[in-house]
Amino acid sequence: MQYALPHGLWPVMLTAFDEEGELDWHGIDALTDWYIEAGSAGLFACCLSSEMYHLTPQERLGLVRRVVRRANGRVPVVATGAFGGSIPAQAESMAQMADTGVAAVVVLTNQLVPQDAPESLFQQQLEALLDATGQMRLGFYECPSPHRRLLSPELSGWAAQTGRFLYLKDTSCDMQAIQAKLDATRNTPFGLFNAHQPTTLASLEAGAAGVSPTAANYYPELFVWLCQNPKHQKAEFVQEHITEMMAVTRMQYPASAKYFLQQRGLPITTRCRVNREVLSSDTLRALGGLRDTVQTVRQHLTKSSSG
Repeated sequence: MQYALPHGLWPVMLTAFDEEGELDWHGIDALTDWYIEAGSAGLFACCLSSEMYHLTPQERLGLVRRVVRRANGRVPVVATGAFGGSIPAQAESMAQMADTGVAAVVVLTNQLVPQDAPESLFQQQLEALLDATGQMRLGFYECPSPHRRLLSPELSGWAAQTGRFLYLKDTSCDMQAIQAKLDATRNTPFGLFNAHQPTTLASLEAGAAGVSPTAANYYPELFVWLCQNPKHQKAEFVQEHITEMMAVTRMQYPASAKYFLQQRGLPITTRCRVNREVLSSDTLRALGGLRDTVQTVRQHLTKSSSG
């Protein structure tokens, strides 16, 4: 049987910085432990939530190496490995990331060809990248910045048949597109992990391997529960609240998520490199309401399981 990544929640990890804006290794360790203890099936380090475009190449490697070491086999880790340039340059960058011990090196779909390039050219570049990276296990990230390039069902099916691609962070936000990709990749090691909160439950019911939403940086345990209980009578209840809470999780992200985790007891600062805006009174008020809602949902699920 071909190797596949474990199904469930794969959080897109935050990066902890100290007050001077440098990598905070103690905070990174605490975050890694927290995601795993919440029930995550795996971790996506070095992604947009990690502020990857604002890290140096050496910082990216150091960050991922630290997460892999801290995870210590408890869960697998994937990480973005290349950030543009020629195929040989990207392959070299990916090889360095593979050496950190990740389970798969993630390819940004927006870095191989220009935004207006046809998918046929994109596939040609992918084929060249496969040839340049040996048997390296890979993943896809439909990263929305600087622009979004979505995989078609046809290209997803082709990638799945290579046996090399294990992970897709799907950002289509379209259940019809998700269903088509799932149909094209069924019975392969290719795992689709949905980033879109409103379609979380629908995608799991359709056969998605799991989810990779930004909101897992606020309440991962709710996504873990939904991944494990998609047919539970309370699944729709959880989905409704996840959808309702989405607007708050987007306010001044990722600083808001770091503040929220501070309130949950994690020893991290709210320092970011993507921006240094002070959290507004509206954001703080909304985060307080979010905390109360999460607690209410968790209590409801606890009562349901004990009853």
